Amino acid sequence: MATQYTHHEHLGHVIFITAAAAIGGFLFGYDSSVINGAVVGIQKHFQVGSFETGFVVAIALLGSALGAWVGGGLADRWGRTRSMQVAAVLFAVSSIGQMLPFAIWDLALWRIVAGFAIGMASVLGPAYIAEVAPPAYRGRLGSFQQLAIVLGIAVSQLVDYVIARLAGGDVNNILWGLEAWQWMLGACVVPALLFLLFASTIPESPRYLVMSGRTRRAREVLSEIEGDDVDLDDRIAEIQHVLRTERVPGLKDLRGRAMGLLPIVWIGIVLSTFQQFVGINVIFYYSSVLWQSVGINQSDSLLISFSSSIINIVGTFIAISLVDKIGRRPLLLIGSAGMAIALATAAWAFSSAVGEGESVSLPDPQGAIALIAANVFVLFFALSWGVVVWVLLGEMFPNRIRAAALGVAAAAQWVANWLITVSFPALAEWNLPLTYTMYAIFALLSFLFVSKWVRETKGRKLEDMG
Repeated sequence: MATQYTHHEHLGHVIFITAAAAIGGFLFGYDSSVINGAVVGIQKHFQVGSFETGFVVAIALLGSALGAWVGGGLADRWGRTRSMQVAAVLFAVSSIGQMLPFAIWDLALWRIVAGFAIGMASVLGPAYIAEVAPPAYRGRLGSFQQLAIVLGIAVSQLVDYVIARLAGGDVNNILWGLEAWQWMLGACVVPALLFLLFASTIPESPRYLVMSGRTRRAREVLSEIEGDDVDLDDRIAEIQHVLRTERVPGLKDLRGRAMGLLPIVWIGIVLSTFQQFVGINVIFYYSSVLWQSVGINQSDSLLISFSSSIINIVGTFIAISLVDKIGRRPLLLIGSAGMAIALATAAWAFSSAVGEGESVSLPDPQGAIALIAANVFVLFFALSWGVVVWVLLGEMFPNRIRAAALGVAAAAQWVANWLITVSFPALAEWNLPLTYTMYAIFALLSFLFVSKWVRETKGRKLEDMG
């Protein structure tokens, strides 16, 4: 009975540590999506067009690509928890900067800093969780990161909605001495300080402690997270052996005959790119603008954005419960088919918009159909590509190149996200139905790609991936 109690106690402790590390994911979702409510305000406040707006929203993603690129190296140099603390401080500072910009380029600069912190957190969280989670729970604890991201998105949409309502439904109205959109961006400082607090209380990863020669502390942490019935000397020796024999993979290890890279690396890059090219982030970065462009008022459009985020969370839970049962490939195929149909339906509905500029609206059945189709799209994305791509990227590469290949695939994802985000305002202004048709075509192509190239990884040992 006592062992069972301590076992639950250890699991509770590990869940707490994992949840604390996943706050980085929450910030990542929160900060990248909070801009949704502020877009219209920024556009009016600085009197800029759709190109500049797209640039300012998307610039954070280039910072993220850079943060993801260097995050792993910093974690090896400074430690996992110290690097998380640095990311949290950068977050907090950039939130204040974004809240009080004096020009559009100044706002863009702070968005890059915020993006850099997001990129760091997106690498540090999963790496730390993988290093402290007991093998039996690694898959489920690894899903915490994605869950934290979708929760961050939902909370930011809710905060945006509440601030817009307090400001009388217009984000350019003055609230407590600042325009409402400025408060939306400044609110990021709260989760950032929470992340700093938690990153300062969780233990350093045993793997890093062994790497930096602090074996006594590593033993303490291991007994906290794995329990006393584990042979600690064995575990330390095992980590030391892995560190001795493990060479840090570099980009040259990824070279192959297929256009300069190994085929498996290309599969990872294409999966990452498709995950973004179906246009999912358009819903989270611009949905309030999207609904306003078809005639829905500001605060209602923010409420619709919030409901999409709730659907996103539901879909994520569905994926977490199914990914080990039915496998990675079937979920991706179901998702691609559902997304293609929903996006094509939305494109058809948007094509019947009437009116020009500010006075545009959708006629009766099409308005409701567009709304339902957009939310069905979010649901199918969340229960498939949203979670499964991250699971696959963590599993599909052979051990010797896993870290480097994951870095390249994650960077590809940020760049693809940037391309979609920066191009949407101009494309939507040019032709919204055609833009959505293009996303539908990408969803269809993703179906064909998975059915031809992606192998199932369910139930296979990581050592067997080749």
